Amino acid sequence: MTATRAGFVAILGAPNAGKSTLLNRLAGAKLAAVSPKPQTTRFRIRGIVMRGASQIVLVDTPGIFAPRRMLDRAMVKAAWSGAADADIALLLVDAKAGLTDAVRRIVERLRDTGRPLWLALNKVDLVPPPKLLPLARDLNALAPFAETFMISAETGDGVERLLDRLAAAMPEGPFLYPEDELSDQPDRLFAAEIVREQIYRQTHEEVPYGTTVETETWEERADGSVTIRAAVVVAREGQKAIMIGKGGARLKAIGAAARAELERELGRRVHLFLHVLVRERWDEERSRLRAMGLEPK
Repeated sequence: MTATRAGFVAILGAPNAGKSTLLNRLAGAKLAAVSPKPQTTRFRIRGIVMRGASQIVLVDTPGIFAPRRMLDRAMVKAAWSGAADADIALLLVDAKAGLTDAVRRIVERLRDTGRPLWLALNKVDLVPPPKLLPLARDLNALAPFAETFMISAETGDGVERLLDRLAAAMPEGPFLYPEDELSDQPDRLFAAEIVREQIYRQTHEEVPYGTTVETETWEERADGSVTIRAAVVVAREGQKAIMIGKGGARLKAIGAAARAELERELGRRVHLFLHVLVRERWDEERSRLRAMGLEPK
């Protein structure tokens, strides 16, 4: 009988390295919000992948950056605690951006964690191949990466090899989650994240960063559909006006796109109702950050 393996892999990197895209690609399902804007992920999301006799628990962490708000500090803390708890810390680097100062600082701190370190250069489809080997060499000179991969989370190139190697590297032991489970993220939190993803896609400048979404009610209906009511929380009255839009057009567009995405992911009809609340300094409220799965510093 083949021994089972199970363990945790923390995906770390600078904002916009493609961590959430990689998590979704590895899991084969939409688990994390994705947008072209940095700092879309705000808390740790676990994706559970079965690969043969191995269970890989992938931990998507917030991008590591210089924090200003309590929310920022809690996000960075979540990223580093994800690395400390993992069997493997997988550093994802945007190959197009290269070895930035932010990446260099992350590598230097990872080097001191004592965790087994792996490196994945992402977005390699956007970079001429001759530039990739020098970048990999420079990064490996900074820290003892046990493995290096060239991947594109967007296209899937190189991802199967990464999964095979991760499966083989998991420690022997029983599975940590049921085999048919994809994530430990509650449905209410998933719904809020899908709405927030659309806010990131459809609003600009400081608005998405000053916004959070809270699922207020989740009602199962007799016909198999679900009714979800969620509050879009902003920090200022001006942001509320932008979020609602002229005649309510922007909030309707956000709701329509989020509802369609939820129906695709949940495989059933969704009735989604959104409203906007102003709550100044919500990103400094410890209780609110804890409700998001973050531990304030």
